[in-house]
Amino acid sequence: MAADKRATRLGVLAVVGTLLFSLVGARLWFLQTVEAESLQQEVDITKVRTKPLIPERGRIFDADGRILADNQRSLSVAVDWELLRRKSQREEIFRRLSGWVDVPVEDMEDRFQRGIFDTLLPMPVAEDVDERTAIAIQERVEDLPGVTIIEDSERIYPYAPLASHVVGYMGAITVETKDQYTSNGYSLNERVGQFGVELSMEEELHGEWGYIRFEVDNRNRIVSVIEEVPPINGRDIQLTIDLDQQQYAEQVLETQLRLRQQAVARNPLDRDTSFTTRAFYEIDPVTDEKIYYPEEVPFKAPAGAVVVQNHETGHVIAMASYPTFDNRWFESDLGGGKFGEIFDATDLEAVEYDPVSGLPIPDTVKTDPDRSTLVNRAIQGRYNLGSTFKPFTAYAALSTGLLTTTETYEDTGTYKMLSVDKDKCDSGLVRCVYKNATCPFGGPCVYGTVDVHTALAVSSDAFFYRIGELIMEENVQKDLLQQQVELFGFGSDTGIDLPFEFDGTVPDRELKERYAASGVISKDEGAGYFTGDNVQLAIGQGLLSASPLQLAVGYGAIANFGFVMKPEIIKAVFEAGVPDSDRQGYADISQARFAEEPNVDGEVVRQIPMPAEIRDEIGSGLRRVITGPGHFSDYLHSTTGEKLFFDYPSSAIQIAGKTGTAQGRNNFPWNDSSAFTGYSIDPQQPYTVAAYLEKAGYGATAAGPVVKCMFLQLSGVAPTDPVTISEPLDTNSIFPAAPKKLNNTSCFSRRG
Repeated sequence: MAADKRATRLGVLAVVGTLLFSLVGARLWFLQTVEAESLQQEVDITKVRTKPLIPERGRIFDADGRILADNQRSLSVAVDWELLRRKSQREEIFRRLSGWVDVPVEDMEDRFQRGIFDTLLPMPVAEDVDERTAIAIQERVEDLPGVTIIEDSERIYPYAPLASHVVGYMGAITVETKDQYTSNGYSLNERVGQFGVELSMEEELHGEWGYIRFEVDNRNRIVSVIEEVPPINGRDIQLTIDLDQQQYAEQVLETQLRLRQQAVARNPLDRDTSFTTRAFYEIDPVTDEKIYYPEEVPFKAPAGAVVVQNHETGHVIAMASYPTFDNRWFESDLGGGKFGEIFDATDLEAVEYDPVSGLPIPDTVKTDPDRSTLVNRAIQGRYNLGSTFKPFTAYAALSTGLLTTTETYEDTGTYKMLSVDKDKCDSGLVRCVYKNATCPFGGPCVYGTVDVHTALAVSSDAFFYRIGELIMEENVQKDLLQQQVELFGFGSDTGIDLPFEFDGTVPDRELKERYAASGVISKDEGAGYFTGDNVQLAIGQGLLSASPLQLAVGYGAIANFGFVMKPEIIKAVFEAGVPDSDRQGYADISQARFAEEPNVDGEVVRQIPMPAEIRDEIGSGLRRVITGPGHFSDYLHSTTGEKLFFDYPSSAIQIAGKTGTAQGRNNFPWNDSSAFTGYSIDPQQPYTVAAYLEKAGYGATAAGPVVKCMFLQLSGVAPTDPVTISEPLDTNSIFPAAPKKLNNTSCFSRRG
């Protein structure tokens, strides 16, 4: 019986053994036949390594060849991903590296967790490491396994902070943009353009990656090179910006804003005689309580922009925005909250300094949204234009036949709408009466008999209020004014090769409905587009908004007889490798080879019908703004710019232009913003200059002097400082950029 059981067990074992051997055999057959090809591929992959070859980024030059953005060799510390998978191992490596590279372990861990780096390349934990540290790390491979030193290049900006808003800066690929860049062949370890030309011309500047593919043995030693494809370096970009004009524009803008901060606006509110400090007040609409203001309120004047453009070609010669920044900060170590400390819209005027250490006192370093730095106000500012918009209203009236060049209007200081029912006007349900600006004697200015060019010269609001009403009421097309001014480019972006340009707005029914739906205006206000809205639009107020660049483009179209030019910031695109000049800080443009045919003559967006009689009527009014003479009615009213330009030399570029004052919050004069645009009447020097200074007062007192100074500089009359390569960045500073100052301010002079 026992023997039978043993036989049974042996039989079972034999069957099991046979099955096992059969399975092993089947598996071997499967691996050798069905999966042979894929397994061989895996073996080949483990034997082949591919090393990417980084292209050198293209450089950026100004119009004269100054090198605005360049590349400099840098060293980075990186860690192989295989050693970062396990948390304990990762923490140990980060701990060992932290002291060497002066990067907290937490920051390294944050880089790992963000998942924005290419896993085919070692993960960088520190950039711009000095040579001595890099050598020391390489000598300690046994203590720092998987740690490598990567030779790379960093971006440098030799003339920073000049033109920083135009040139831009670079940064790491973000989670939001990584799919876009990886689909275009980028490595996630790369730095890319984030602002300005660095972003808008990223494709041209970047170049194409190369690679070297080699075979390695089981110890990762190179056995042979299989294939090598060299990288294609990025193209070099030349801008239309001229640093001589750019530096002057930045200096004159910042200097004037600081001067305006020392000026005051008189308080127009009712006086409360029981208040001992003779304060003025307004009534809070919510609490019905008095809010007191002093008799004189300083202008805040926190920000502004200047644009200088050749209106024949569209080339932008200078584009200044204040507050500005130094783009070298973005190539520095801004960890540990430093970025927020620098770019938090610091109120520089409020900062106090410790007399012993010289450092800022923390409690005095405060932020203010009006001082936001990383905004190019020249193309991103959405501003009411005030009276600088009136030439376009005049064009609309003349081109549609609403007015003739000989027609006059009797300006009594106020304008009462004719199309609104008298009962509605008398009840106060509808605003029907609009006034001119206040004259020195206290009431609205009275200009008497005026025609188009006189109304432009003295800036008669009543004349243009009338246009706003009649052009809407007497035409079937209720949006005729909108259609006419949009011809000049208002309400749409200009097409300039810079990122984040705002379109601006020309108010109509659709815009008001959209604003009401989003809570910008009340539902009652958004119920329709009314004649009163058009009256406000006619003088550049209401929901109209535009950038200083759009203003320059519009005036340029008047100057060049109706051609709306695309503003150009790119002068030329060169093949990679434009050599340096013998002159420090310059490239040798004469040795450059064009990658694309340069657009020397510019690009016409559209041609506006501009009959000579219309252009001459508007042009004579804008010329008279500068030269006078004034206009007699009840007494002599000076034109809005003649006192400012009384000392303008005949040897300088002769100009026409227009002042503008955009009313601010609650119509308080200290909230008024200042605008001025002027253009050359000399066809040999076809420049248009637009300036806008926020919360800085009247057009002739704030923005006007900036435009005047710019034309004197363009004429070679105003003295300028030489453009020099910058001193090293002060990394101990807490401010976005060092202050600029115009050393000779005689161009600001104004009589009266």
